[in-house]
Amino acid sequence: MKAGTDRRTFHLSVIYGLWGLITGALALPAAVYLLWPPRRRRTAEWVEAADIGQLALKSPEEVVFRRNRADGWKITSEKETAWVVKLAEDQVIAFAPQCTHLGCAYHWDERKNYFLCPCHTSAFSLEGKVLTGPAPRPLDRFDVKVENGKLLIGPAAAKKA
Repeated sequence: MKAGTDRRTFHLSVIYGLWGLITGALALPAAVYLLWPPRRRRTAEWVEAADIGQLALKSPEEVVFRRNRADGWKITSEKETAWVVKLAEDQVIAFAPQCTHLGCAYHWDERKNYFLCPCHTSAFSLEGKVLTGPAPRPLDRFDVKVENGKLLIGPAAAKKA
């Protein structure tokens, strides 16, 4: 203690110093979080979904696959589905599993030979075009490509009309 400094002043100085240290310890990480965005992690844009040899010609099949999604610093592996149709030996299309009307899950009706949404009876052709119902547009498509006999599905939400 300096000469002329009383006990009360010393304790107040220590308390204010500790408050300053605690404030800095909390403010520094908060400022880094708010001012500097996280670095983008490169996740696989294309994921393997099916073996082309296993798909029957012009017979839709619901395919389940896993895709990694980056959310800030966290990477989550999510299960997704797509309706895959092999139109020819070298032509495959994949549809998002939600109806374009209100997002209900549709299914393939084998007897009637079209996709049917049970919520409001929208019907879609094998190519995803609207046949009947309140659906405003064709089924949303994923980007697809075939490499070494494997079907690769493109980025999530990469849809085409």
